Amino acid sequence: MAEKLVIIGSGPAGLSAAMYAAREGFNPLVIGGFEAGGQLLLTTTVENFPGFPDGVQGYQIIDLMRKQAVKFGARFVDKDVSAVDFKSRPLKVTVEGTVYESDSVIVATGANAKMLGLESESKYMGKGVSSCATCDAAFFKNRDVVVVGGGDTAMEDAQFLTRFASSVTIVHRRDAFRASKIMQDRTLSNPKIKVIWNSTIEEIKGTDVVTSVRLKNLVSNDVTDLPVGGVFIAIGYEPNSQMFKGQLTLDDQGYIVTKDGVKTEVDGVFVAGDVSDKIYRQASVASGDGVKAALQARKYLMEK
Repeated sequence: MAEKLVIIGSGPAGLSAAMYAAREGFNPLVIGGFEAGGQLLLTTTVENFPGFPDGVQGYQIIDLMRKQAVKFGARFVDKDVSAVDFKSRPLKVTVEGTVYESDSVIVATGANAKMLGLESESKYMGKGVSSCATCDAAFFKNRDVVVVGGGDTAMEDAQFLTRFASSVTIVHRRDAFRASKIMQDRTLSNPKIKVIWNSTIEEIKGTDVVTSVRLKNLVSNDVTDLPVGGVFIAIGYEPNSQMFKGQLTLDDQGYIVTKDGVKTEVDGVFVAGDVSDKIYRQASVASGDGVKAALQARKYLMEK
């Protein structure tokens, strides 16, 4: 099945790319995945996406963006990609045995925050549990919160949260952070931050929202409950790039390596959003990447 442009992913990056490409008349095919929509579907109220001064639900942003893309001619297949072949022409994207051949591909498969794997963590996601301090910190004004992690992300999140929260407690499973020294120094010298070492969260407790966490000390095996109003998971991200191994260059963390913004080493293959962005991880930034990728795809297709 021959296509001009296939877009893999249906979060803000993929949907922005789809809308721009569709308006240009390229009639893109979007392989959205079974869990279409990206990480915005894991959030509740979003207050930092442009155009919504009163805030908006994450799923509403995705719904509106998708409708806008469809309006201009984008087509959607809500199934998962099983394989790609970028080594030959035309480019090939396989979806449940169906091979789509395309002149150009935009990869916008995103990344997932690594989670603790607790049942209670899923239960309270968006109700006091968050994986994005930059996104959600303002909702935790004057609350006591916990940050889980020991790397630079956890340090950055903890420091950022002190602008809003009454206190920030970092829970770390070891007796030393793995973060850079400068980030450790800034964190440990902040009077609003304290650290609980050698401990893990065994359970997140609450009613309609989070009210406490159950901690286990890994040295003494003591179990205690700590009253908190929020839990921020900051143990890293995992880009959804496994299917592109051997097809595109990945860095040591699995992020797709780009050049000149959204280009890859394969002509006609472009990348947008969190699958290549390890710094910002914001919906609006991913959306901008999608626009860039669509404009680059347009340039490539017109020159071709």
